[in-house]
Amino acid sequence: MAALNTAAALLTLAALFSWANHRFIRLPSTIALLLFSLAASLGVIALGKLGIHFDTLAVELLAEVDFDAALLHGMLSFLLFAGALHVNLDELWEKIGAIGFLATAGVLVSTGLIGAATWWLFGLMGHPLPFLWCLLFGALISPTDPIAVLSILKSAGSDPALRLKMTGESLLNDGVGVVVFLALLGVAAGGEHGTPAGAALLFVREALGGAAFGLAIGWIAYRMLKSVDNYQVEVLITLALVMGGYALATQLHLSGPIAIVVAGLLIGNHGRRFAMSDKTIERLDTFWELLDEILNAVLFVLIGLEVLLIAFDPAWGWTAVLAIPVVLAARFASISAAALVPWLRHEFPPRVVGLLTWGGLRGGISIALALSLPAQPEREALLTVTYVVVVFSILVQGLTLSRLVKRA
Repeated sequence: MAALNTAAALLTLAALFSWANHRFIRLPSTIALLLFSLAASLGVIALGKLGIHFDTLAVELLAEVDFDAALLHGMLSFLLFAGALHVNLDELWEKIGAIGFLATAGVLVSTGLIGAATWWLFGLMGHPLPFLWCLLFGALISPTDPIAVLSILKSAGSDPALRLKMTGESLLNDGVGVVVFLALLGVAAGGEHGTPAGAALLFVREALGGAAFGLAIGWIAYRMLKSVDNYQVEVLITLALVMGGYALATQLHLSGPIAIVVAGLLIGNHGRRFAMSDKTIERLDTFWELLDEILNAVLFVLIGLEVLLIAFDPAWGWTAVLAIPVVLAARFASISAAALVPWLRHEFPPRVVGLLTWGGLRGGISIALALSLPAQPEREALLTVTYVVVVFSILVQGLTLSRLVKRA
């Protein structure tokens, strides 16, 4: 019953905030939801200081939500599939060199640069952290989240090729970022993958194995879709593909995010062309678009409310603020590295590098990975810094990106 109450409260808040935004403010929905939920959280904290303890009730409700499990093993699979379902594979393939570089080498470069810079930064501020933990921060903060930015780019009349780069990169780099994070976490924890060679083997197995597994389950679902013409059954098949496929990939120690993206691309392209009627395509698209909107609304409300559960230590305040330009600089450097590759140079003129840098918003997956860190003293420092970077990227970068696109 407690879990049901929490779900009811989150959905109610998401609906109220969405209504208020649509009726009065008209900001991009995800940015508005985060802004409203942050304001509500700060209001609850202020009332608590005045002796009106709504904060106790709010914390009790939020305690029922295991944020990292809810996102990494729940919402993420649906969000990735919904995103992949609408990506044109032919167009994606034309940009696969640029997208592949950003989602793989870009993540690795960003992880290393952020890790080194934050290791120096923590030491400079008098709170040194082990280098490996700083690399973990680099891995969890490197994946970008397109949810809040794609609607802004579209409404601002941005280049479709730029939107495709952002969409393709973010679909793939979520999976790559999680795999890099798990590999580094294995080294930090020791055990089977506690060596660089073991971490590299884990990376290859999770990434390549996840892609192969996604192709296999996507093909099975495609054959099932092709054998029937009933949109209710076909929607159910895609739900089973997402939930069952992600769960099985996790049990097999393969990358669930990569598997679901590959399966979604197959169903959204091959399945759409050869296995579905027009009626099924319409109903399937409507279902997944609606589910995507609902889950995104709940996710961004949760991100805003999560401030009630994070124990912010003032000692990390300046470090968190200074980490913002560090993350942006590493993002700029990782994209600029792509512009140095001869056959990719034409894909990354200075304007595109700048827009990809500022438009590389961080989101829920970064917070979820930070929350999944083992309970050690370093965890609170990284969690505080991660939350500040994520909120800045969504609110400040997200709200100013449209103006930047129009000026570029």
